Amino acid sequence: MAFIERSPSSNFKCFTLNIGQKLSEGKTKQIFELVDQPGLVLVQSKDQITAGNAARKDQMEGKAAIANKTTCCVFKLLQESGIKTAFVQQHSETAFTAAHCEMIPIEWVCRRVATGSFLKRNPGVKEGYRFTPLKMEMFFKDDANNDPQWSEEQVLAAKFSLAGLTIGQCEVDIMNRSTVAIFEILEKAWTTQNCTLVDMKIEFGVNVKTREIVLADVIDNDSWRLWPAGDRSQQKDKQVYRDLKEVTPEAMQMVKRNFEWVSERVQLLLEPQASGRVVVLMGSTSDMAHCEKIKKACTSYGLPCILRVTSAHKGPDETLRIKAEYEGDGVPTIFVAVAGRSNGLGPVMSGNTAYPVINCPPLTPDWGAQDVWSSLRLPSGLGCSTILAPDAAAQFAAQIIGLSNHLVWCKIRASMLNTWVSLKLADQKLQACSL
Repeated sequence: MAFIERSPSSNFKCFTLNIGQKLSEGKTKQIFELVDQPGLVLVQSKDQITAGNAARKDQMEGKAAIANKTTCCVFKLLQESGIKTAFVQQHSETAFTAAHCEMIPIEWVCRRVATGSFLKRNPGVKEGYRFTPLKMEMFFKDDANNDPQWSEEQVLAAKFSLAGLTIGQCEVDIMNRSTVAIFEILEKAWTTQNCTLVDMKIEFGVNVKTREIVLADVIDNDSWRLWPAGDRSQQKDKQVYRDLKEVTPEAMQMVKRNFEWVSERVQLLLEPQASGRVVVLMGSTSDMAHCEKIKKACTSYGLPCILRVTSAHKGPDETLRIKAEYEGDGVPTIFVAVAGRSNGLGPVMSGNTAYPVINCPPLTPDWGAQDVWSSLRLPSGLGCSTILAPDAAAQFAAQIIGLSNHLVWCKIRASMLNTWVSLKLADQKLQACSL
């Protein structure tokens, strides 16, 4: 069966797919195999909206397109940050392609604010209580029993085996840690729209090709609670539909407007709220290899990095002129001073600019232990830091810029998660070899 959907007004490229059999169907979507692309599936959204495990269900014209648009934007944000997902690309207004996964039948729920079912299960907790750290819960996907809450011990006891991977302690730890990181990335992004991410549910799957756990399914307006300005009365999520005393055409239009509001705002999450750059000043071109490492690391965080050559000892007037080039255009700038031997570059810059300055001297084996003191021990009134590793200097610059640029912050947060996961998997492999 060929499937194609074209929309001249859309900003994505639509293409023909050879659709195979339906693999599964849920309340709000269908999954189809792709005959010519083994390992990939088509996720087709539906116009149906449900609540209470479909105890209430209605058709909402246009919901499929709204939900698909929301999901695609969210997954793009997460992927660009560095989170591993099943998402491949948007195919049409109502569908996207994804890696074929065997789904782990657990909903991972992450909460920042106490509300909804949490209050019913925990009487005495006041609505609005803020969880720091985040509150994690797991629910077994079982419509007949209303998706009962499970403990970690129950998940481990189930010994789920999917795509050849058995879900054990390591895998549960990875999903737990990943859920927190995913929530924090989306929470950070939504703050740019003055919107509080109250809670969120996500699902993971095992990629049938790689046997790797990835974020899968969808993340749309059914997946979270969103309160503009932190005000529940302004909620824009599916809770509005759940709370309807009577489903009328007028009420459904209100629900649809809320969903449209979210799908419009979610596009803005992909746009930086502030720019930023790193300017690397090197004492001579002999330091180029060191500086290229800084630039490469900056690029991984999405930061523009400019390399300049200047010597504070041999041409202080030119050093200050170059500095001035980057102070008058309003772009947040981090200066990185790369100077070996006696480092006058960083201290001179720090004493003459209000922007942050990072010393990253290329120390040599012979005199490095002595030379580093010119970067560490500074006159009073100077605030430049010293970081010896080029990639670490770039990371510190990214952390500073990430305070006002959520996209940079999200890349740092995802990098932290990926480092943790790689260590966890390395330890698991080592333990397996030791047995």
